[in-house]
Amino acid sequence: METPGHAANIGAMPQAASAALPLAGLRVLEFSQNIMGPSAGLVLADLGADVVKIEPAPAGDATRRLSGFAAGFFGYFNRNKRSLAIDLKRPAGLDLVLRLAREADVVLENYAPGTMERLGCGYAALARLNPRLVYCALKGFLSGPYEHRPALDEVVQFMGGLAYMTGPAGQPLRAGTSVVDIMGGAFAVIAILAALRRREETGKGELVKSALFESTVFMMGQHMAGEAITGEEVPPMPVRRSGWGIYRTFKTADDDQIFVGVTSDQHWARFCEVFARPDLLADPRLATNEARVAAQAWMLPIVAELLAPFTKAEIAARCEQASIPYAPVARTADLFDDLHLNAGAGLVEAVLPGGVRAKLPRLPIELAGERPGLRREAPRLGEHTREILTEAGLSADEISALARDGVIAVA
Repeated sequence: METPGHAANIGAMPQAASAALPLAGLRVLEFSQNIMGPSAGLVLADLGADVVKIEPAPAGDATRRLSGFAAGFFGYFNRNKRSLAIDLKRPAGLDLVLRLAREADVVLENYAPGTMERLGCGYAALARLNPRLVYCALKGFLSGPYEHRPALDEVVQFMGGLAYMTGPAGQPLRAGTSVVDIMGGAFAVIAILAALRRREETGKGELVKSALFESTVFMMGQHMAGEAITGEEVPPMPVRRSGWGIYRTFKTADDDQIFVGVTSDQHWARFCEVFARPDLLADPRLATNEARVAAQAWMLPIVAELLAPFTKAEIAARCEQASIPYAPVARTADLFDDLHLNAGAGLVEAVLPGGVRAKLPRLPIELAGERPGLRREAPRLGEHTREILTEAGLSADEISALARDGVIAVA
């Protein structure tokens, strides 16, 4: 029996195919946990980099043991990586990391401020060993008065105004996924790639940073610009004055909901045509988008009444016919079987911790018409410890001795 989200043959990318990926040959050491750092490592790994996830021995990344809302963190954000488990608090463990850092292209870390420095793995220490190293620190805040504060996705959503904009008036609400962690990880990748490009010219690496708070504020920039232009406070999204006449969800005859966006005069003409309301099209009070925005108080109840007798599928079919933006209100489970995602290779089958098979999103990009895929499942703790240390020149006896002493963990 197939589990939800399971489908046969949607394809892991053969490991040989990694050579064709744009970041093939790049060695990344990832010191990270939770989402922000691992999401940056995921992007680099999906693009072909050899991402070595350095986990604390013996327990490993704490997200391996999370449940509830966080149960999927480790399995999703750590595919295509190799796991090396080391006790960095032991001198022999630190020596191993320094040995690896000499040959690495990139180090990324998202530990609490000052942690890597205390462990002896900060930028200054590693750059002395490897001047070509690009070192990316993913933190709560960039340089400034807040830079030593700890932060979480939810903290900066409230602090940066995103929670205020998302919830109803007086009820700030975090977004329904870890948008800031993932955005911060994406900006980290941009910074890393920019530094690698500069290294081609200078021969030197550098320290780059990404942060949760500043990523949130960047997303809020459109509202900051709007408030500056209008001189009016921007209200939360649920009570906002939309810039388009029809831009909201409507109830359907089959007790469901659908979003419809009529954002141009051409949309309006086609909307009136497919729903057989020439009288609305002829009404001079609704002739332009600006007029429809001004008329929302009396127009939207008419539109709601117009759509109410139709099922979700019927409304979707008419909007599709008229090339009008629309969207069913999907839930997580709907994405596993989404027609577009499955037909367009948007999902890749993976084996998650516990042996669960599921279809999960690929990177949302195409390279020469191809979507980067799966080369390795999310690793078991220490799964690649022997392999990586052998590549670094250690003998089998040396590796076994380190394992006996608890300096490393081996799967």
